[in-house]
Amino acid sequence: MVTIRDVAKAAGVSVATASRALNGMSIVTAKTREKIEAAATALDYVPHSGARSLTKRKTDTIGVILPDLFGEFFSEIIRGIDLVTHRAGKSLLLGNMHGSAEETAQAIRAMRGRVDGLLVMPPNSRADTVEAVTRDIPTVLLNAQGTDDVTPFVSVDNYTGARLVTDHLIDRGARNIIHIAGPANNRDARERQRGYCDVLAERTGNGSPLILPGDFRDDAGREAARLLLTSGITFDAVFASNDMMAVELMSELRVAGLQIGSDILVAGFDDIPLARHVTPGLTTVHSDITRVGSTAAELMLRMMEGETLERDQSLIIAPTLAIRGSSGGGAGTART
Repeated sequence: MVTIRDVAKAAGVSVATASRALNGMSIVTAKTREKIEAAATALDYVPHSGARSLTKRKTDTIGVILPDLFGEFFSEIIRGIDLVTHRAGKSLLLGNMHGSAEETAQAIRAMRGRVDGLLVMPPNSRADTVEAVTRDIPTVLLNAQGTDDVTPFVSVDNYTGARLVTDHLIDRGARNIIHIAGPANNRDARERQRGYCDVLAERTGNGSPLILPGDFRDDAGREAARLLLTSGITFDAVFASNDMMAVELMSELRVAGLQIGSDILVAGFDDIPLARHVTPGLTTVHSDITRVGSTAAELMLRMMEGETLERDQSLIIAPTLAIRGSSGGGAGTART
């Protein structure tokens, strides 16, 4: 069994330094950390004293690693996972990595030997940051598509969802539709922006729409609203790349005296529970977040039973449109 002493010897460092590096402590230099991690990978080191491999020791525990644990989006993902795993008598071990590739690798290493499989939402929806460090452990990707033909995944068709909601705003009479983007390096955000841009170009001839920066957090919605209110920009609708930004945008616009759903149309993406409870209700793309979690958990349970899953057994969820008052629609009208 490979020990941390073996890793330290191979890397030419002390056991204490190897331990600090593999536990993510910042006092180790990047160059030294890379050398230690390379040695650990080459030796197939598993940082857990009681487990040499997952095939020889079952824990009945599934690891869940997300970019964040805050907010309704992530709580709905976890709820979907728990609905399935609880019935199966499995436990969950949660971890997060705050969106960085390095922290993702650290979080995965921390799970080794403690779980029978991993459900991972890669940072910025980039699967390549995960696949290199999960090849020896059953893994299902959440909201991302693998770059290989092996790792199963569950994701949402973000492009189609963005087309649906942009078409709807145009159908409601909007022509000057502003988009609040998500993080520039996030695949979901890029696909949503692409769907919005394509529909505007096809239906209105606008090939250079106004896109405001955003990061999926509520502050970005407030900042976008303040910019629109003070800049003199002409707009009659806003499509935010997620619901949290849309909700905060609506709040700021209402304070400024605008009527949401008549003066300005607003739409979001995800259909988090809050979207149904704000006033007016938020028109949004229903991406069935809970189903993303539950389907991924079902795939993992099959893998834990010994079934080999291929990429073609993955699922891309087709979104629907939840039309509510923020776009001048009815309460809870659904459209595919």
